[in-house]
Amino acid sequence: MRDSIPRRVAVLGSGSWGTTFAKVLAEGGADVTLWARRPEVAREITESKRNSDYLPGINLPRTLVATPSVEQALAGAEQVHLSVPSQTLRDNLTAIRGMVPSGVPVVSLMKGVEKATGLRMSEVIEAELGIDRDLIAVASGPNLALEIAKRQPTAAVVSSYSLDTATLVAATATNPYFRSFVNTDVIGTEFGGVLKNLIAVAIGIVDGVGYGENTKASIITRGLAEMTAFAVSFGAKAETLAGLAGLGDLIATCESPLSRNNTAGRLLGQGYAFGDVVRQMNQTAEGLASVAPILELARSRGVDMPIVQQVAEVLAGTLDPRNIAPHLTETDEPQGE
Repeated sequence: MRDSIPRRVAVLGSGSWGTTFAKVLAEGGADVTLWARRPEVAREITESKRNSDYLPGINLPRTLVATPSVEQALAGAEQVHLSVPSQTLRDNLTAIRGMVPSGVPVVSLMKGVEKATGLRMSEVIEAELGIDRDLIAVASGPNLALEIAKRQPTAAVVSSYSLDTATLVAATATNPYFRSFVNTDVIGTEFGGVLKNLIAVAIGIVDGVGYGENTKASIITRGLAEMTAFAVSFGAKAETLAGLAGLGDLIATCESPLSRNNTAGRLLGQGYAFGDVVRQMNQTAEGLASVAPILELARSRGVDMPIVQQVAEVLAGTLDPRNIAPHLTETDEPQGE
């Protein structure tokens, strides 16, 4: 397997997660070219081995270079990793459709659904690039960028309909501090990464309000039940939601001040309006954009998601953040957990 690992890897997107994952790949032995939209960011990464805008104080590997030319980044790539905001993915893919080398794995590092269509990121990739879904993989898990950039040990899961593709990508994304596991449940892995963001926003809201650990633990637990019911209704395996892509990512995202979704929720809980929260965030909080399409998908399958519904109402300004709670159900009658 080590002999078959690609040497030349492209990562598109130089935000905190894209840069961190490029670092993971480079420190696993790959020669990585990172596409940065802004020339000054590309220059700093290549010349100073820093990305001070997104990973201040972190030294990047010498085998990691960056370029503002997406064509140059993709040239000769044996694996392509995508880390752009989920709502811009389709436009980015349209721009690079003819540049992606034929027959190489394309890996989604994103955790969102497309607002206009409700499609998962792997579905957008398949549609826009016109490639076999067996060449598409998704990576997910408890992966807070700054901690990983500091080489704090963690694990992730790589999922593809092809176990061979998942295994190859996972082997590429493995180094002494980062271990990638594999599965073939793409639906569960992707929805786990999307849904935990919504619960993390709820946790941030109640944290901003000043509620304590009972409230937060209840939201995490009931939130996981909502996540599982939703994902299973679309064909996911329940055990995937109990793994790294579900529970693992949920814990990390809900409990850490490094989480963008938690931070966004906390600002909402402190009384900031949705527009003000968006303006204060230096990076994309994917959970904010995913609330509406996830609720639309849930309604299409008859899945009740009271916590996510409350988050939507807080975002809309129709629910006081102090009234968000984990105990609401469709009826006051006692229900099974």
